[in-house]
Amino acid sequence: MNITREQVDALNAVVTVAITKEDYKPKVDKVLQDYRKNANIPGFRKGAVPMSLIEKQYGKAVLLDEVNKILQSSLNDYLVEEKLDILGNPLPKVTEDFNWDADDYSFEFELGLAPEFSVDLGAKNKLVKYDIVADDKMLDEQVERIQKQYGKLIPKDKVEEGDDIRGTFTNEEKGINNTTTITTDIFKDKKAAKKFIGKKVGDVVTVSTKGLFDDDHKLMDYLKVEHDDVHGLDVEVNFTIEEINTHEKAELNQEFFDKLFGEGTVTSVEQLKEKIKQDAEQQFAQQADQKFLNDVTDFLIENTKFDLPAEFLKKWLQTAGEKEMTAEEAEQEYEKSEKGLRYQLIEGKIIADNNLQINFEDLKAYTTEVIKKQMAQFGQMNPTDADVENIVARVLSNKDEVKRLSEQVMSEKMLNLFKENVKYKSKEVSYQDFIKEMYGE
Repeated sequence: MNITREQVDALNAVVTVAITKEDYKPKVDKVLQDYRKNANIPGFRKGAVPMSLIEKQYGKAVLLDEVNKILQSSLNDYLVEEKLDILGNPLPKVTEDFNWDADDYSFEFELGLAPEFSVDLGAKNKLVKYDIVADDKMLDEQVERIQKQYGKLIPKDKVEEGDDIRGTFTNEEKGINNTTTITTDIFKDKKAAKKFIGKKVGDVVTVSTKGLFDDDHKLMDYLKVEHDDVHGLDVEVNFTIEEINTHEKAELNQEFFDKLFGEGTVTSVEQLKEKIKQDAEQQFAQQADQKFLNDVTDFLIENTKFDLPAEFLKKWLQTAGEKEMTAEEAEQEYEKSEKGLRYQLIEGKIIADNNLQINFEDLKAYTTEVIKKQMAQFGQMNPTDADVENIVARVLSNKDEVKRLSEQVMSEKMLNLFKENVKYKSKEVSYQDFIKEMYGE
C-alpha cells in the first residue's frame, strides 16, 4: 500500500491511496474461510461447501468491505501521522470506470485544509467594557418593590393611583398577547395613565404604544414585543383588567430585615440598600461580562483575516448531513455557518497558543459553585459539604452535563484571558444605560 499527497494550493490537497492485492487478500481469504465453516447450503454438509461457491456468493461483498476497512484505517492513520489539520472530512473523488475486477486499486480523496493565521489580542480596537452600577433611583425602587412583595395584599374594586393592575395586553394584528402586572406610574404618557383610574375588573383600556413609556425597550417587558419592532411602534393595544390590588407595605424594621436576610445580618435601611446593591451589581457584572465576551468575539472574527477552502466546504456540506443537499442549499448553509466556523478556528488557535486547558479540579470547582447558587435560590443558604458533593457527583456522571459545563468553564477562561490581554476602555453606566448600549440605541 502506498499513500501520496498532491498539494493543490495552501487550502486544498488530494490524497491518493494505492491498495495492492497483497494488502487485502489475506483478510478476504480469512473472512471467506469463516463463511465456509458456518455456511448452510442445501446439498452440502456444514463446513464442506466448495470454496468456489462461497467466493461466487460472497466474494465481491467481502472484497468491498475489507478494502473499505483498509482504506479508512490507512487514511486516518496518514492524517494523524502527517499532522494534517483538515476541515470537514475527506471527500472521495468519484471514478466512473472503476474496475473492481482488477487486482490493485487506487482511490483519491479531496482534503480541505485549515488555514494558517495568527490572532492579535492586543490589536487596536474600540471595545468598551461596561461596569454597571445600581444607582440611587434603582435602589429606592427595589426597596419599595420588596416592601410591596412582603407586605399585605388588599383586593380592590376600582383602580386608584399606585395600585397593582393585573391584566392582558392584546393586539391581534401584531400578535401581542401578554399577561402582566402594571401600575399607572410606569407610563410616560400621563393621559394613558389617567385612563385606568376608576376602572373595574373586566374593563378594557385602550392605549397607544407610541410614547407610552420613557424607554421603548419597556415594550419588550410589558408587551413581549421583539427588539427589532419596538422603536417607533405605533399601534393601539387593549388592556383587559383581571385583578386590582393595593399593598400595605411591609415596615422597614429589624423583624423585617431578619426575615429577609437572617438574624442580625442587616440592621438598617442603609445596610439593606448596600445588600441590594451588592447582589444587583453581581448580576449586572455577569451581563456586562457576556457582552464584553460577545464584543471581543465579533471583533476577532472581523479583524482576523484568513481564507477558507470555501468550494471544498460547500461540496462537503452537500453530503455531510442525514439528507443530501443541493448545491444551492449547501451555498446557503455555508453562508449561515461561515462566521461560526471562523470563530471555531480562532478559538482553537487562542486555546492552543495560550495553553488553555480544563482539568477535573477546574470542572468540579465550577460545578460546586453553580450548585451552591442554585440551592441558595431555593432558600438553602448553608448546605452541608456532603450534600453539595453528592449533587456534584451526580451531575458530573452525566456526559451531556459534563460537556455543557466544560464549555462554560472554557468560556470563563477565555473571558479572563481577554480581560488581561485585550485593550479596551472601561465605562461606568446605570443598568438602563447599559440596556441601551447593548441594543445599540
